[in-house]
Amino acid sequence: MDRRKLFYYLLVNVFVSACVTGTILFWYDRNYRTIVQPSIQAPAGVDTAPTINPQTDIAVKISSVVGAGTKDAEIAIVKFEGQGQLDLAGWQLKDENSNTFKFPKLTLYPNGAVQVHTAAGTDTVIDLYWGIADSVWSSGENASLFDAQGNLRAVYRVP
Repeated sequence: MDRRKLFYYLLVNVFVSACVTGTILFWYDRNYRTIVQPSIQAPAGVDTAPTINPQTDIAVKISSVVGAGTKDAEIAIVKFEGQGQLDLAGWQLKDENSNTFKFPKLTLYPNGAVQVHTAAGTDTVIDLYWGIADSVWSSGENASLFDAQGNLRAVYRVP
């Protein structure tokens, strides 16, 4: 094979690889990426959306825990799949060793999610940081989500 054909062959391979990678990332982003909408305060006396009654079943789950055993990579994802809005203030995420993360004032909207990182960092509307020294999650352990009243709302077994 001469150099010219080899150059075109490599150029076509780079183009095809870039297209396939771009397509997969686009598909993943559209189907699996979760979004948390920031809480917007309404004027006093104005109710903008129905709130969740804590006495009923709340459609909230721990959708995944990734990076178990590696502090800087560990993330627990909490997702709200109900209607209205869910105030997570005072909720707790716990492991089986009594490590507890208490949620700050944060509102999740339908299909909204928040990522809880074990490592330290600066909180945003989609990322919260636990800021502890060691990894929290280990394979086979249960991650539990409790509401502000201490009721168990979700359990996820870490793969």
